[in-house]
Amino acid sequence: MRLATWNVNSIRTRVDRVLAFLEREDVDALAMQEIKCRPDQFPVEPFEAAGYRLAIHGLNQWNGVAIASRVGLDDVATSFPGQPGWAAKSEAEPVVEARALGATVGAASEARPVRLWSLYVPNGRELTHPHYTYKLDWLRALRDDVATWLRAEPDLPLALVGDWNVAPKDEDVWDMSVFEGATHVSAPEREAFAAFAETGMHEVTRERVTNYTYWDYQKLRFPRNEGMRIDFVYASQALADRVTGAAIDRNERKGKGASDHVPVIVEVD
Repeated sequence: MRLATWNVNSIRTRVDRVLAFLEREDVDALAMQEIKCRPDQFPVEPFEAAGYRLAIHGLNQWNGVAIASRVGLDDVATSFPGQPGWAAKSEAEPVVEARALGATVGAASEARPVRLWSLYVPNGRELTHPHYTYKLDWLRALRDDVATWLRAEPDLPLALVGDWNVAPKDEDVWDMSVFEGATHVSAPEREAFAAFAETGMHEVTRERVTNYTYWDYQKLRFPRNEGMRIDFVYASQALADRVTGAAIDRNERKGKGASDHVPVIVEVD
C-alpha cells in the first residue's frame, strides 16, 4: 500500500496536478492539507472518476483537510477528542478548526487497515503571538490522545501525517540564522514534535530520504533550494515495522501552478 501526504495549498487550484500525481505514483491513499474549501466546494467528481473515495473537512476558505482513498475509507473523524479551538478575536468563542481528519484506509486491500490522520498543525505566527500558545496546546493535546489510543490498542497501525509546521532539526532549514527568534524552530515546538516518540510513534521518512518539503514562493526560495522540511509521517510501531520505503517528490514544486509544499510518500508492506 502506498500512502502519501501533501499540503496542496488549495485543491480547487491544483486538482489536475493532484490527480496526475496519484496516477503517476500509484498512490492508494492521500492525506491532503490546506484544501481551502468547504466539502460542497471540493472537486469530488474527478477523484471519484479516478476510483477514489473522499473524506473532506473544511469550514471556509482557510485551512481544511481531506483524505482520498481507493482502498476503503471508514470511521471518519473530523477532529481528535482533545483538539483545542482557536478564537481569532479575544472576545470570540473558540472554534475547533478544520485541521485534523482521521479515517481507516486499507480495508479494501490485502494489507491490514491503517488508521490515517491528515494533520495541518497551526503555524504559530510569532513566538509572542497567542497562536503560538495555541500551536503548542494543539500538539500537546494530540500527543495525549495518541498515547491514550496506543495504550488501549498497542498493535494499532496508526499514521499521523501532514504539515507539522515544525522543523525538528537544524538541518531541516537552509540557514538557521535566518530563523533566529522565529517559529518552526523554537525549542518548545521541537520538544512538542519529539514528544510523539515518547508515545511509541516513529517518524519513518528521515532515515529513508533527505530533502526539504516546502519552499516559500517569495525571494526565489525554490531555485535557490532555500527550503524547510516540515512535512512528516509519524507511525506507530505496528505500522513502522511495515514501512519499506519513503520518497519526497521534489519535482512537484516545479512548473506553473505548483503548491509551495511537495508530497511525501511511504510504502507499506
